[in-house]
Amino acid sequence: MLTSEKLSTLRKALLDRQQEIDNDLHATDYFDTKRSFANDSTGELSHYDNHPADTATDLFEREKDIALVEHFEKELKDINHALARIEDGSYGKCETCQADIPVERLEALPTATHCLKHSPDQVVSHRRPVEEDVLGPPFGDLEYDEKDSTFYDSEDSWQDVEQYGTSETPSDFNDRSMLDYNGMYVEEDEPTSYVQEIDSFIATDIDGNNVRVYPNAVHEQYEERLDEEEVMSVVGNLGQAELEFDEDK
Repeated sequence: MLTSEKLSTLRKALLDRQQEIDNDLHATDYFDTKRSFANDSTGELSHYDNHPADTATDLFEREKDIALVEHFEKELKDINHALARIEDGSYGKCETCQADIPVERLEALPTATHCLKHSPDQVVSHRRPVEEDVLGPPFGDLEYDEKDSTFYDSEDSWQDVEQYGTSETPSDFNDRSMLDYNGMYVEEDEPTSYVQEIDSFIATDIDGNNVRVYPNAVHEQYEERLDEEEVMSVVGNLGQAELEFDEDK
């Protein structure tokens, strides 16, 4: 039951919040949204010399300020509605079933006009943004798919270019061990144009015969690892003399 003392306390809470919101909006000139253009609120005379990313940042801040104003105005509307219900004696009653709204609910949400059962916010949407229906990763399903492809795909071409540098820095990565700018790209350890390490220096004919080794850095590391572990390769000792080497390379 909502007592007169509790009603007075809730009314004071509503009035205090109303004054607080009003002060915030006027102190910030409605978060600078009263200005006609976004560059007015940032103090810029022109966007001509700005990087597109800076302009995008300004636009994001403008959209955020507009959203904050709309949020405060909606809250003020709810507060005024609650105060009006206090004046006409209907405060604390559900507008749908006329049942008493629990005092605990009013203490948590003084602007409540419905009981929990008839609250208009019964459904929480889990729908993804509509933009995702038309937007996708730049390389489709091949980008960062955690799968090894047997052909040179668009992801491989991007990684080749990415090795020469991007706008990302070590602070953009969660892996703190990634501090080398030469390795500052996603999946930098992933083999390019081959699946297994051995594929990068071994070649055969169409029947799998005439094994030929093309020495490179990966081949040297592979041989060293085999020597350390004292094991043989699946094609035998890759360092043995009887294997044909491409002398030209």
